[in-house]
Amino acid sequence: MSAKLIPGRQTAAAEGDIVVFLIGMRINRFRAPRSWWPVFTAMPRMLRELSEDKSSGLLGYRLLLGGPRIVYVLQYWESKEKLLAYASDQDRRHRPAWAAFNRYARAGKGHVGIWHETYAVPAGSYESIYSDMPAFGLAAATGVIPVSRRGEAAADRLKFSPSGD
Repeated sequence: MSAKLIPGRQTAAAEGDIVVFLIGMRINRFRAPRSWWPVFTAMPRMLRELSEDKSSGLLGYRLLLGGPRIVYVLQYWESKEKLLAYASDQDRRHRPAWAAFNRYARAGKGHVGIWHETYAVPAGSYESIYSDMPAFGLAAATGVIPVSRRGEAAADRLKFSPSGD
């Protein structure tokens, strides 16, 4: 992600449907690193794998902290089909990581928790604005364009359809 400030008002260059995927872990027992450390280290490897494969469908992501116990990732995907294909692919990193988590969770009895939420967002149902910001969020994943190309008001940007409808 670029840290270069983009002056003025911008919006994300995203077009069409997008999928927003949040996935994270909660450390329930800090003194049980054998339960949560493998979960903590699995995600960077998966993100690296996805980032190196432009056909994976991952548009971009951001690592986030929710306090000392919670680490999560905000991801933007091209489609729910590509997200689900990655999750179920036996030859990619997710399936072995999921199997390992299940083993650790059974052995650790609640020492670590995981969660995810998936939002399939149709075109015309999302909007964004960034003012005097580096590329951030959806714009970091899809690029930026001047806000005037989509509308000055949020209501105008929510009406935007790539087909011009």
